[in-house]
Amino acid sequence: MAFSRASASSSHETLSNPEPQAATGTSAPDTIGSSDVHRARAPSTEALYFVDWDGPDDPENPQNWTAKKKWAATLAVSAFTFITPVASSIVAPAAGQVAEELGITSAVAESLVFSVFILGFAIGPLFLGPLSELYGRTVVLQAANMFFLVWNLACGFAQNQNQLIAFRLLAGIGGSAPLAVGGAVLGDMFAAKDRGKAVAIYSLAPLLGPAIGPIAGAWIAEKSTWRWAFRSTTIADAFIQIAGLYFLRETYAPVLLARKAEKMSKTADAEKANIQPLRTVYQTVDVSWKERVSNAVFRPFIMFWQEPILQVFGVYLAFLYGMVYLVIGSLTDIYLNAYHESIGISGLHYISLGIGFWVASQVNARALDKVYVYLRDRNSGVGIPEYRLPPMIPGTLFLPIGLLLFGWGATCDLPWIVLDIGLVFIGAGIILPIQCVQSYLIDTFGMWSASALAAVSCFRSLAGFGFPLFAPAMYNSLGYGKADTILAALAIAIGCPAPWIFWYYGEQIRGTSKRATTVEPAEKSQTKPEVSNSASQ
Repeated sequence: MAFSRASASSSHETLSNPEPQAATGTSAPDTIGSSDVHRARAPSTEALYFVDWDGPDDPENPQNWTAKKKWAATLAVSAFTFITPVASSIVAPAAGQVAEELGITSAVAESLVFSVFILGFAIGPLFLGPLSELYGRTVVLQAANMFFLVWNLACGFAQNQNQLIAFRLLAGIGGSAPLAVGGAVLGDMFAAKDRGKAVAIYSLAPLLGPAIGPIAGAWIAEKSTWRWAFRSTTIADAFIQIAGLYFLRETYAPVLLARKAEKMSKTADAEKANIQPLRTVYQTVDVSWKERVSNAVFRPFIMFWQEPILQVFGVYLAFLYGMVYLVIGSLTDIYLNAYHESIGISGLHYISLGIGFWVASQVNARALDKVYVYLRDRNSGVGIPEYRLPPMIPGTLFLPIGLLLFGWGATCDLPWIVLDIGLVFIGAGIILPIQCVQSYLIDTFGMWSASALAAVSCFRSLAGFGFPLFAPAMYNSLGYGKADTILAALAIAIGCPAPWIFWYYGEQIRGTSKRATTVEPAEKSQTKPEVSNSASQ
């Protein structure tokens, strides 16, 4: 462990503050190795010592973890991200059973039982993402997942409509943590050139989950009772929680260094070495606990208001996420009523959506890093976040194609395989842009990626909550063909210009941002922050 020394006033800051500060051009302090701590002389003015990594190859730095340790953490956080969307959609095929047993007569109320879980996805990230930047990723993930587990189990024992809706909302809030924090975990561990495959796997989970959930839910509803849909996901989540306790370690550098500093403050001989107070290189100014919490909680709102990047991609991701739950919520009705299939058989068509997610994700997992490295090497070895966007372009075309096949296939009573082909295109058209945008945001906002992802996660989850509510009225009024044609036109209007706008103007837009990076994230992550007396952002 290394220490950076700088003169300072006698003011002190608690070691639990992980707020990183931007460099202001002040000279970097001298470095004192940990073996020299007890031989340090007292300076003429009080000195502050800043705890840093032991060089660029420090094995305690998550960027330097072994590949095995990184991928164990990646799979653990992806498992968290997978199980909660399964719980969100598993009840969709059993909506009729739920309505009959609990006396739900309104179509909107029936849809609300399904979609209110996604409203929790909109609420949770607004405080869970920022809290992970205060107290660390792991503690937030584990605590929120336990909250989800309890309330998801409670759903299986609900006795009326109001109880079920309330329990679903609370479960959704707890289940939102992986969506808010998971992407930031990957940003903590992987350099930009290696991050694409990890992001591809992680971002596949919240989309593959809603496709798999209804398959299981359909057969559970047909062979047992809808209550076991909730109980089964609770049992699965308990196993994931146990695995996470073993495989998922803290990755957020400011929190890890703060823990080291606190530990060393207790063991160092402060009177001889005069190294009190110890701070990390991310703790260069005095900020009260109240200010830190306030800054963290309000940061997603402020970033969304100030950052055009988040506004544009937030709208597009909201549309894509809304489409996921609109399709999931309406698919069973089509195959039950138009094709007269049983609940169990109708649930199998979700496999087509999952195939689209899976195949496109696997192709993109390789393309993201290869395209990035290729373009970086052509640019004299300097990478920029915009190099994540080219694989997004096919997805902006696949989605409208899939919507037209699905909608008009149902309207014209074409064979079910036509609709399933449309579902494959829809899945591919949704996953490709989401993976590229998430990679772009992680590269762009770096240390603030949890707040950035929380901002767009809130916006997209509101769409996931709202789209299924108006879907029945829309399809009843317009029919599947006309309604999906309108949605396809919106997909083209919103999605197609986005990658081109940011390809040509993204660097200029990032240049106006207070938090966006202007250099390759991989290089920036290896650069030690300089001592700054600037105010916390």
